[in-house]
Amino acid sequence: MQQDSGKNISTSFLILTCIFVTCLLITNIVAGRLVAFGNMILTADLFLFPVTYIFGDVLTEVYGFRRARITIWLGFAANLFMAVVFIFVVSLPSPSFWEQEGAYRTVLGFAPRIVLASLVAYFAGEFSNSMILSRMKVLMSGKWLWARTIGSTLVGEGVDTLVFMAIAFSGLYEPGIFWSMVLVQYGWKVTYEVLATPLTYYIVNWLKRTEGIDTFDDGISYNPFIWKSN
Repeated sequence: MQQDSGKNISTSFLILTCIFVTCLLITNIVAGRLVAFGNMILTADLFLFPVTYIFGDVLTEVYGFRRARITIWLGFAANLFMAVVFIFVVSLPSPSFWEQEGAYRTVLGFAPRIVLASLVAYFAGEFSNSMILSRMKVLMSGKWLWARTIGSTLVGEGVDTLVFMAIAFSGLYEPGIFWSMVLVQYGWKVTYEVLATPLTYYIVNWLKRTEGIDTFDDGISYNPFIWKSN
């Protein structure tokens, strides 16, 4: 297989990027909702957010870090834009007869703090995940995909979870409840990734075969602030 030349953006890459950004936006809207399963307390975003890491792994594995960097930044920009729109809309005066103002503010009024937490955590977590997977692929000569996806997730999701929870929920709950939420969320995300390994293998192999590429990031810059695909 060939390297990704970076000159053309394929339909498959665009679809993966759209799914990635869509999942990211949805998770930030629902993240303020707490869900109880017995003694476990989870945030509602945990049912969808791990999907972004799965697709992040797929993008890095097939197209390389430079292409994945574009998708990560697009997700960051979309999140920031959403936060600005939410803040603006919530600040607008509502008519006296509209009785849903409180409920509306409860949902979207919490979003700016959630999105702030997500932006910082997302930036640190996604780039950590992508960089580690990229380097592991070179060091392992493209073997043991499962070790790369799980290994990068252990670090990326760990960084993301700790940073997100610290910014989004610090001071809102007792320390015992807070750290319990952190550990449960981290365990959930890692388990999610492990269970999704067969699906990751299928998507990666299908893309490599149909796209005719298998990118190894030899001698590239991992500076996240470089905006280019080649």
